[in-house]
Amino acid sequence: MKRPPPTEPLFTRQFIALGVSDLAYFTAVGVAIFALPLYVTGPVGGDEIGAGFAFGVFAVSALVLRPFAGRITDVYGRLPLLLGGTLLAAVSLALTALTEDLFVIIALRLLAGVAEAAFFVAGFAALADLAPANRLGEALSYNSLGLYLGIAFGPPVGEVLVQTWGFCIAWLGAAALALLAAALTLLIGETREDTSADPSPDLSPRRFIHRPSIPISIGFITSLIAIGGFLTFASLYAVRIGLSQASLALFVYGGVVVVCRIVFARVPDRLPSLPLGAAALGVIGAGLGLVAIWQTPVGLLVGVVIMAVGVSFSTPAFFSAIFSTATRSQRGAASGTASAAIDLGLGLGPIALGLIAGPFGIPWAFGVGAAIAVAGGIWTLLLQRRTRQRQPVDVA
Repeated sequence: MKRPPPTEPLFTRQFIALGVSDLAYFTAVGVAIFALPLYVTGPVGGDEIGAGFAFGVFAVSALVLRPFAGRITDVYGRLPLLLGGTLLAAVSLALTALTEDLFVIIALRLLAGVAEAAFFVAGFAALADLAPANRLGEALSYNSLGLYLGIAFGPPVGEVLVQTWGFCIAWLGAAALALLAAALTLLIGETREDTSADPSPDLSPRRFIHRPSIPISIGFITSLIAIGGFLTFASLYAVRIGLSQASLALFVYGGVVVVCRIVFARVPDRLPSLPLGAAALGVIGAGLGLVAIWQTPVGLLVGVVIMAVGVSFSTPAFFSAIFSTATRSQRGAASGTASAAIDLGLGLGPIALGLIAGPFGIPWAFGVGAAIAVAGGIWTLLLQRRTRQRQPVDVA
């Protein structure tokens, strides 16, 4: 009886260090997610439109730089951008504590976008380096725990810091977490393999965009527009509908994603990526639509749970589909192109939905975000159908 081939290890020292570094970095981001809209509409004196713009503008610099960051990771390695991104994030967060001027905050958010581009792209490229090829979806699920645990625990940490010591300490606390993430990147070290023998034409320095990723990324963008709008206005909306703990909705969101990513970690490797992504978009739309219609604390939390279940599968599904189109030497470029979708979604979502929330109210913004996610699900299903039709048919 033939024995099955041994399974390559996933939980190596570097893999764990990458996950813990993600946790520290995204906990800092979680503090900012909670604090920023309240800071802009409070001490800064802005409104929902200003909060949406301040939240989403980081994506402008991140979007421009992500493809370049991807190419840099392929040429010079993952570690320089992992370390540089975390240090820039710490600077941006610390300086936010020193100002109540909206224009300065926007400038610092642009700097945060540079940090996001460097850290996120290099992190995903390192993850692809460290994960066994047949366990990439599982690796994405486990690695994303750092992100969603950060989003789950960052807002309550931010709420405690703001209520106890004020916004200044909250921003400085977030900066300290980013510095911790920087220290942890040194434990990861360099993960880039020697690609000098790879004959791929994409080794040209002029190739910053991984074109096969673009159609798949369009569907991914729609999920992030919906999620970006929710993250921007969740704490502000919770206050307005009378939820006693404003950070609870964000905590539930992150917690549900974490549980689902653990329980269903291997699902993305066992199901076709594009149909799974389309289904996830439909669930995200249903959850956010429920939040828009059922305007009570219970309605918010129920809708968040449904939406979070969809989010649990969307990122692993879309990134698995994207990385399946890339060779080893293209991983940085594919990561940069695909994660540019994150910038478009998290940038367009807060800004565009903020323009809706200003005159019409936050529930209307949530409703539009839900419709966009459903439209993305339809696009992804059509993409899957077109891909299947292009495959050769065996007529033997």
